[in-house]
Amino acid sequence: MKVIVRENDIQGGAAAFEIFEKGIKNGAKVLGLATGSTPVTLYQNWVKSDLNCDDLTSINLDEYVGLKPDDPQSYHYFMKEHLFNKKPFKHSYVPDGVEAAKDPQKAADDYNKIIKDNPIDIQLLGIGRNGHIAFNEPGSSFDTVTREVKLTENTIKANSRFFNNIDDVPTSAICMGIANIMSAKKIVLMAFGEKKAHAIKEMIEGPITEEVPASILQKHPDVTVIVDEAAAKELDDKYKK
Repeated sequence: MKVIVRENDIQGGAAAFEIFEKGIKNGAKVLGLATGSTPVTLYQNWVKSDLNCDDLTSINLDEYVGLKPDDPQSYHYFMKEHLFNKKPFKHSYVPDGVEAAKDPQKAADDYNKIIKDNPIDIQLLGIGRNGHIAFNEPGSSFDTVTREVKLTENTIKANSRFFNNIDDVPTSAICMGIANIMSAKKIVLMAFGEKKAHAIKEMIEGPITEEVPASILQKHPDVTVIVDEAAAKELDDKYKK
């Protein structure tokens, strides 16, 4: 893994955008995208740029089961607000939370076909405090593909900051599996803040184990990890150069 350490999330977002911009200019057409607070500074740089996205396809990691695309807490809505309204893509795929509530297997199968038909050139990831990637929680098989996943109590609690109260947080999501993520040609993982420091250390320096889902990234041939100084604080000094 290549590790890039920057002073803060603003500089980290700029570094991530440089990777995506270079990749797109070198021919990347299909981008795996993520939501949450971590990639916001990346998207801010993207929106301010003169990068043309008219010929690009995006495939998002996940969506809450049961939320409509126009729900302000849905990941459809997040992507439009932070990127697509200002930088529209040729095709933008986000799992269908409404369809997933009716028939989760069909929704998952449909999404797996989208990923198969559009191999991802660059995949963006965040990481949870417990080492999860997307909603692939500890214990998820490395062979998983898109499926409905039940959210853990800790994940529900962490995501409750985006809702009026914790009871409004959906209890499941439709989510790309680890095998889907690992199929991307290149992966960029971003993490900011001291609360992510232990997960980053375990991902990079710890054993490869399903108890730390992100640790499987050690086996991927092209991973760049972008962290701020706080998230890098537990790493061996050789990664902080």
